[in-house]
Amino acid sequence: MSSHPPLRAVLFDRDDTIAFTDPGVYREAALWGQETFGIDARTFGGALREQWDRRAMDWWDLRTPEQEDAFWHAYGQELAGTLGLTDAQMTQLMDRWPYEAYMKPVPNARDVLGTLRERGLKVGVLSNTLPSIDRTLRFVGLDDLVDVAVATCSVGVHKPDPGAYRHAADALGVRLEEVLFVDDKLENVVAARALGMHALLIDLRGEHPDAIHDLAQVLEAVEGLDVAC
Repeated sequence: MSSHPPLRAVLFDRDDTIAFTDPGVYREAALWGQETFGIDARTFGGALREQWDRRAMDWWDLRTPEQEDAFWHAYGQELAGTLGLTDAQMTQLMDRWPYEAYMKPVPNARDVLGTLRERGLKVGVLSNTLPSIDRTLRFVGLDDLVDVAVATCSVGVHKPDPGAYRHAADALGVRLEEVLFVDDKLENVVAARALGMHALLIDLRGEHPDAIHDLAQVLEAVEGLDVAC
């Protein structure tokens, strides 16, 4: 007999779990920059990537939407300086290509989340990301299938810290032991299991032998668990 209570919720990471950054969007943005500002597409695209690589971890201490807005404004100003853009052009660039514009849902995402909801399970997202998580989920077309979305920046504690998981479970109104957690980082999965959660490692590149490689396999995992009615 299982020591776990019945499953009541599935909690997903966002990046490389239910959504991903599409390299093709960078190419689209580079061509847009060439057409709009007359800057060589290779130069424009390289500047976009280098800027993100340089600032990719500078947002960990952001806590509010206002702080995030200030971060993106400074980010845009720095990028504009690199590309020789005016303030008006910088605003045009950031409005056309915000953070979420580079994201797309992974294959089967809507079907999987929708099926989980149909089975009576709550669906949550817990991501080490900026406060704008609701906006990003809306952009990739998944927000209507998510009961609770938690950005760890807003909480002030990031995975794999236990506090992040506890906050998400509380927000969902369930116990940790009643949650299946899905993440692409092994350390986050290990931390979840240590708290008594069911947990799955997902690897959409198909490289990790102990991971699931398709989001639809979450449904197979749920079938093997006792689901609360």
